[in-house]
Amino acid sequence: MTAGKACLLLLFLLGSFTSFAQKNKNQLQQEKQKNLQKIKEVEKILTETTSQKKNTLGELSALNQRIESQEKLIQSIRNEMDFLNKEIGEDNGIIAALEEDLVNLKAEYASMLFAAQKANNSATRLTFLFSAASFDQLVMRLRYMKQYSERRKLQADQIIKTQDQLASQVKTTEAKRNEKNNLLNEELAETNQLTSLKTKQKTLVKNLEKQEKKLRSDLTETKKAIAKLDKMIDDIIREEIAKAEREAREAKARAAKNKTAVVPEASVALSASFEENKNKFSWPAAGFISDPFGTHNHPVLKGIIIKNEGINIQTKQGEKVRCIFDGTVRMVAVVGRLGTVVMVKHGEYFTVYSGLKEVTVREGQNVKTNQEMGTVAFNTDGIPELRFQIRKNTTALNPQQWLRN
Repeated sequence: MTAGKACLLLLFLLGSFTSFAQKNKNQLQQEKQKNLQKIKEVEKILTETTSQKKNTLGELSALNQRIESQEKLIQSIRNEMDFLNKEIGEDNGIIAALEEDLVNLKAEYASMLFAAQKANNSATRLTFLFSAASFDQLVMRLRYMKQYSERRKLQADQIIKTQDQLASQVKTTEAKRNEKNNLLNEELAETNQLTSLKTKQKTLVKNLEKQEKKLRSDLTETKKAIAKLDKMIDDIIREEIAKAEREAREAKARAAKNKTAVVPEASVALSASFEENKNKFSWPAAGFISDPFGTHNHPVLKGIIIKNEGINIQTKQGEKVRCIFDGTVRMVAVVGRLGTVVMVKHGEYFTVYSGLKEVTVREGQNVKTNQEMGTVAFNTDGIPELRFQIRKNTTALNPQQWLRN
C-alpha cells in the first residue's frame, strides 16, 4: 500500500472513531449531569431537614444519601477522565501515523520532482516520444506523461491535506489535555467536598449516639405502630382473599348450572396488568430511599436489626403522594405515629402509603395511575417521610424491584 492510500484509510478511520468516541463521551457527560441533578435534589432535602430539626435520623439519612450521590459524581468524573486518557493515547497514535505518512509522502513527491526535472528537458521528452516503435506506443507514452503529471499534483494535494489533518489532530489533542486538567481540578474540589461531608457524618453519628435512650424508645414505639398496621393490612387482605374465593365458587356454580364458560374475574386481569408493569411504576413521591426493604442494621444503635417490609422515602415538605396504579381504595385509617394510611387494592396486589396528611381519597373509591391521594406528613423527628409497601396478597415485595429506576 502506498503512503497516499494508507493516509486516505487513516483519515477514514479517524472520522469513524471521532463519531463513536463523541457518542460515548456524551453518555458520560449525561451521567455526570444526572448525578449533579441528584445532588441538587438531595441537597435541597438535606437543607430543609436540617432547618426543621438538628441531629435526627432523617438528617443522617439525607447526609448519607448526599455522600452516596457525591461518590457517584466523583466516579463519573473519573470515568470521563479515563475515557479522555484513552482518547489522548489513541490520538497520539494517529498523530504518529500521520507524521510517518507525511514523511513518506514527501519522499515520494521528491522522487517524482527529481524524475520530472530530468524529463522536462525538451530534447529528452522528444527523444522519449519519437523513439516509440509504433504510433500506438507513442500515444501510450503521451498518456503516461499526462498521468505522471496528474499524479504529482495529486501527491502535492495529499501532502497539504495530511499537513492540515495533522495540525487539526494536534490541536484537538491539546484541547483534550486541557479538558482533562479541568476535570482533575473538578475531581479535587469534589473530593474535598466529600471529605467535608464525611466529617459532618461522623459528628452527626456521635451526636445521635448520645441520644441512645430516646432512639431506642422511638424505635420501640414505631415497631408497635408497624405491628398494628401489619395486622390491619393482613386482616383486610384475608377478607379480600376469602371474598374472592367465595365469588369464584359462586361463579363456577352459576356457570355449571347454566352450562356456560366461567368468566374470569376483573381482578385477575388487573393483577396481570399490574405484573406487566413491573420496573415501570412511577414513584409514589419524589425523594430518596431513607430506609430500604428487608433486614439491616440500625444506622446508629449497635446490635439492633431493623426489618422493613417496604421502603421509606424521604421527601421535601408538602410533597404530593400519588397512586402508582389503577385500583380501589380499601382502607383509609390513622395509625398512631405512622399518621394516615391509605391502602389500595389492585387485584391480588396491594399498595400501602403510610405517613400522609390532607388525604383526598376515601374507602371504596376507584383511583387512577398517578392520581394524587394526599401529601407527605412530618414523622416524629419532624422529617417528611413516606412509608410505602407493595404486597401480593399477604407477601411483602421489594418496591425497588417494581418502581422505575
